[in-house]
Amino acid sequence: MKKAMIIGAAGFVGNYLIQYLSEECGMEVSATKLPHEKIENRNAHIYDLDILDKEAIVSLLFEIRPDYIFHLAAQSSVGIAWKNPCLTIDVNIKGSVNVMDAVRELFYRPRVLLIGSGEEYGHIKENETPIGEDNRVRPGNIYAATKACQNMIGNIYAQAYDMQLMMVRAFNHIGPTQAPIFVVADFCRQVAEIEQGMREPVIYVGNLEAKRDFTDVRDVVRAYTLLIEKGAAGETYNVGSGHAIAIRDILNRIISLSESDITVKRDENKFRPVDVPIIEADITKVRELTGWEPRITLEQTIQETLDYWRENIKRGTV
Repeated sequence: MKKAMIIGAAGFVGNYLIQYLSEECGMEVSATKLPHEKIENRNAHIYDLDILDKEAIVSLLFEIRPDYIFHLAAQSSVGIAWKNPCLTIDVNIKGSVNVMDAVRELFYRPRVLLIGSGEEYGHIKENETPIGEDNRVRPGNIYAATKACQNMIGNIYAQAYDMQLMMVRAFNHIGPTQAPIFVVADFCRQVAEIEQGMREPVIYVGNLEAKRDFTDVRDVVRAYTLLIEKGAAGETYNVGSGHAIAIRDILNRIISLSESDITVKRDENKFRPVDVPIIEADITKVRELTGWEPRITLEQTIQETLDYWRENIKRGTV
């Protein structure tokens, strides 16, 4: 039985990845979290780990000896990165280097997947859409800059130390259980609260004109698994839907699923200091290597995300 280790599994993607690796792939899964975090999943062995402590990473890797390592641990909110750049740099760059260096000390070569972001491409020119992995990166925010740095260092480690290390640039992934600091979950939560009479029938929004590439999280973890098995060392792969959609269209679709009469108002606090107009993935590389294609439609993901918030707000569990 193959062993998989997910570093930073307490977040949105981690639980879905645990489920997929254990139930669909039949792997023995170990998952790490920070001491204050919770992972309520019986399909994984759970460990506390701070990636800023390299020796702790080394010790845990020698104990578990995983075949596959998924490095998900990150400060992944663009908004929080603007407010706390030092934390973002520490976790996303220093923490990632600690993971890579710990793997380098092992007596064998596990396959490692570093999770980056489509935000790394930054300010995409009109003739660059959809954007491929070889395109120049022009990070437009602090979070994106840290992920671009992780990607470059990962490539160097793969070549210099002969490590089986691959990089992903994941575009916006969405689905049930995602935190409302992200746009689709935020809109769905607001609609669900309006339907329950918990707030006035107004949704507060930031920039609705930005276009983003959205993929269901369940499709994303399937892509991660295929890439850690089949990806080439030192290579970067886009994971996205291949189609950008305006945030305004996402909002309109969510509102259309509600019978409430909802007004939309701007909230200046939801606007970023700098925002990239469009981010859209070229997924040819991952498709040709693995045969992966997104299976879950945007309409299904939105409906299931809204239903998740409706159910949990009604129960008072969120």
